[in-house]
Amino acid sequence: MRTVDGEVTMAAEKNDEYDLIVLGGGAVGENVADRAVQGGLSAIIVESELVGGECSYWACMPSKALLRPAQALRAAQKVGGAAQAVTDTLDVRAVFDRRDSFTSNWSDDGQVKWLDSAGIDLARGHGRLTGEREVTVTDADGGTRVIRARHAVAISTGSDAVIPPIPGLADAEPWTSREATSAEELPESLAVIGGGVVAVEMATVYASLGSTVTVIARGDLLGSLEPFAGERVSKGLAEIGVDVRTGTGTTRVSRGDDGVTIELSDGSTVTASEVLVATGRRPRSGDVGLEVVGLEPGRWIDVDDTLRVPGSDWLYAVGDVNGRVLLTHQGKYQARAAGDVIVARAKGDAVDDAPWGRHVATADHSAAPQVTFSYPEVASVGLTEAQAREAGHEVAVVDYDLGSVAGASVYEDGFEGQARLVIDSARDVVLGATFVGPEVAELVQAASIAVAGEVPIARLWHAVPAYPTVSEIWLRLLEGYGRQSA
Repeated sequence: MRTVDGEVTMAAEKNDEYDLIVLGGGAVGENVADRAVQGGLSAIIVESELVGGECSYWACMPSKALLRPAQALRAAQKVGGAAQAVTDTLDVRAVFDRRDSFTSNWSDDGQVKWLDSAGIDLARGHGRLTGEREVTVTDADGGTRVIRARHAVAISTGSDAVIPPIPGLADAEPWTSREATSAEELPESLAVIGGGVVAVEMATVYASLGSTVTVIARGDLLGSLEPFAGERVSKGLAEIGVDVRTGTGTTRVSRGDDGVTIELSDGSTVTASEVLVATGRRPRSGDVGLEVVGLEPGRWIDVDDTLRVPGSDWLYAVGDVNGRVLLTHQGKYQARAAGDVIVARAKGDAVDDAPWGRHVATADHSAAPQVTFSYPEVASVGLTEAQAREAGHEVAVVDYDLGSVAGASVYEDGFEGQARLVIDSARDVVLGATFVGPEVAELVQAASIAVAGEVPIARLWHAVPAYPTVSEIWLRLLEGYGRQSA
């Protein structure tokens, strides 16, 4: 029996058999269940925290809510006429309050109501595999419930922040992305260990709000992207007052009465009110019963392109936990494929598992878009130049100064940015694209279509960008390639 808000409690009369059981009620798990229910199956989600998961409460949404006010202020400050109207700095309390509204003050009542409206049941508690197509749920009071799946179990439990084994770090009570996105007080100073997306986004947030920020990275910033992306973000962070230290390791961390002291490999030290660790993620698979199916707990769960675990006809792993692409939108993309293929297999329908088919996540391999909402923004999709060459493609690279595009000059005074296309010159198709500059996030979808669709360059010439917009960069990049191949 379902309660008024759709939640199935341990004390209520329950249906203990469903077509699909989903472990994890984040954005990915919700999408798997929703697609299955839309296809005519019954589904239940098992969640021990908040329905909506990491993205809704501690990642995508709160982080972007924190980033947007400073982005809007900088945009106004860089347009003559508007700049003269800007007379104050950010209101920190108002920024935090707006962030809180995005997380519904960390209440999942709205998400639970959506599950109910979608016909998806919810079991509160920790779920573990305890047999074939069987999950045991333990609630907060220690009560247990066994649920069985007629067709499939999907593990969508996500990932956690890694705390590296740096001496003293764990004892120093570091922030992870969760604390950084949910903080209610602005620290006077913040040290960030790491150089990836979380590191540069949170450095952008806290420097913009007024903290003294130091970024400490063993390598370059955004090392998985084109080199110019990290270089321009390093420059941008420096412009807003961040002390960026690349090529620098952390040897010891300690917390005292005056804050946190970070000892660095070059012999220097950094002292800050708080330290944020942003050095990567690990799968949240350590206590979901993987040993029952012969898998190693705590590891990424290997899957095929239909998101099914090899050797099983009923177990799926979707989203971060499979380690394919740790991005919410790619996890939701995987979830749509997984939910649909679970329905197809349950009904005995044909499975479209050829590359780019309905039931596969082909884009994970070579067409995953990503936006880093730093200062400046970085938007990319597909392969970098280095990745394309490593994959054996015949590569042509076209670079262009985004600030030289007419639409960019209208958009912002002194617009600075860079764009790159990576092209397979043997086939004349785009393999990858990277854009760095103010609010370039909106450029990436066109590039994603070109990459995923393998649109021939000859046809792209006929996709005319409107003038004067920043999208005119496409014309300039194609002209550049035309000169190279002439």
